[in-house]
Amino acid sequence: MKAISVLSGGLDCTVATSAYANDYDIHAITFNYGQKSFKQELKASKEICKKMNWTHEVIDLPWLSKISTSSLNTSEDIPEVKEDELDDLEKSKSSASSVWVPARNMVFTSIAASYAESIGAEIIIVGWDREEAATFPDNSKEFLNAFNELIEIGSPDNIKIEAPAIDLNKEEIVELGVKVGAPMELSYSCYAGREKHCGVCESCMRRKRAFKKLKINDPTEYEQ
Repeated sequence: MKAISVLSGGLDCTVATSAYANDYDIHAITFNYGQKSFKQELKASKEICKKMNWTHEVIDLPWLSKISTSSLNTSEDIPEVKEDELDDLEKSKSSASSVWVPARNMVFTSIAASYAESIGAEIIIVGWDREEAATFPDNSKEFLNAFNELIEIGSPDNIKIEAPAIDLNKEEIVELGVKVGAPMELSYSCYAGREKHCGVCESCMRRKRAFKKLKINDPTEYEQ
């Protein structure tokens, strides 16, 4: 059986894809939409796929970079957050607004569905999760269910999006990663795109907090 993985090289999608590694032939796709972190995302994705023996392909989306005003792919500074602000919904919404890329997951998932049809894949694996869904609507269970309904109507093939982390927070994702043997040490989560994780963007802070709360050794190198 075949599966398409939307793999940025981040923690969530690495764990999600690893959960299906024993049952599916994984074809991972990484998107380049001009994000600051693309170089490091590509490095992480390649290393993950090499270790896990997954097929890997890069898809360039230069037009998405051109229309986006997100701090992820413009000269705008990436917001920094403190650990005690992570559960402040207003602070998180402000940070999310800064890094929002127009319809990103709709675009990625549509392309993944096209690839799934082309190679006869039965599932599309994504790293959407409950913690991110609080501020990113395209990570929510509602979005997942709606997109699966869309594929059921719009595709002649029997394809389903699988999001094993959809009901999990970041700590639970790390726990799942340990359980399924995900190469979390190779994953890259930072918005800033530096060689080491910046340690202060929201993505870094959520990653850092998860390992800290679980009292599990964090293999990540942070600048701060």
